[in-house]
Amino acid sequence: MTDHYDARETRDPAQREAELFARLPDVLRRAVAAPAYADRLRGVDPATITSRAALARLPVLRKSELPALHKAAPPFGGFVAGPPGSFARLFTSPGPIFEPEAAQGDAWRGARALFAAGFRPGDVVLNTFSYHLTPGGFIFDTSARALGCAVIPAGPGNTEQQFELIEAYRPIGYSGTPDFLKILLDAAASAGRDVSSIKRALVSGAAFPKSLQEEIKSRGIEAYQAFGTADLGMVAFETEARDGMVVNEDLILEIVRPGTGDPVAAGDVGEIVVTSLDPHHPWIRLALGDLTAALPGLSPCGRTNMRIKGWMGRADQTTKVKGMFVRPEQIAEIGKRHPELGRLRLVVTRSGETDVMTLKAEAASASAALQSELTTTLRTVTKLGGNVELVGAGGLPNDGKVIADERS
Repeated sequence: MTDHYDARETRDPAQREAELFARLPDVLRRAVAAPAYADRLRGVDPATITSRAALARLPVLRKSELPALHKAAPPFGGFVAGPPGSFARLFTSPGPIFEPEAAQGDAWRGARALFAAGFRPGDVVLNTFSYHLTPGGFIFDTSARALGCAVIPAGPGNTEQQFELIEAYRPIGYSGTPDFLKILLDAAASAGRDVSSIKRALVSGAAFPKSLQEEIKSRGIEAYQAFGTADLGMVAFETEARDGMVVNEDLILEIVRPGTGDPVAAGDVGEIVVTSLDPHHPWIRLALGDLTAALPGLSPCGRTNMRIKGWMGRADQTTKVKGMFVRPEQIAEIGKRHPELGRLRLVVTRSGETDVMTLKAEAASASAALQSELTTTLRTVTKLGGNVELVGAGGLPNDGKVIADERS
């Protein structure tokens, strides 16, 4: 059995990049057939968007905007050219956000993630993600069936009935949250039920800390993590190398400074922005609100696509100070007005019963004049007064945090 799902996973990185950006102009032409994209991309010549630098000039579409956009122009906010009946299934997620499933096989691009986790054709898979209205269950179900697996559509809960299914069908694989896998194993141990057939798992949808990873492994199950969304399906996945997550094929993933569409420096933490090359339902620079950082070099597993560290927190750090919202976009604007600075971080604390803002800024050369200028800019941009603290280059942590609300 081959170590990789297909030859595309081991392409030369330059070849992959060239092929992605050769396809992008046609995807953009199809995107602007939808009214919302036609408006957002007005004046853009798709033929010129053939590089990451060109793509970075297009506006980002924030996932946090989708509920309002979908409500204003149901069901898909004007971002889909085809009618709802042109899709296979139609879902909703909290917001609400409405998501269609494409009609083709492996619509959510998950088969290669399952393969990387050790799943193989002919395996029986217990899928415990919910099948009710939201796409989670179907993302993993259709992905497993595209790989050639048989799926038990169990959904979450009802452990007693799950034990009956496990003992009858002897699934070798599990897909679901890591939390429910532990619940299932604990309940089986307490009830004396045999779930020993499960040897591997692909988990998502919740944190999977090291302690839980070790506990699951101690019970004879090799569990791997995947990062996906209801909009895009599988974005990145862990491999046997256990060294970050490999970005999925047919996606262009960028990491940008929170509150902007500007790519971060190599290795810096930023917000995940994804462009998908699905001509039926393309996403153009969808900002997910999740933080990550790119890893250098190639994965030891032999896959050559970009690697990310995995989920590192939320990028939407908007907070309210003295009754007014302060947003990451405003901190980014301060940085644009002072390009000589490095990282910026607005720290919000309390003094007595009053909110206090302190802008911490990396500066190669600190001066009273610079501090005074920044104090003025801070007030101009946020409409709030605050303190300014200059630190040396590299003095702020590389964690993607732009606003730190430290009020208890």
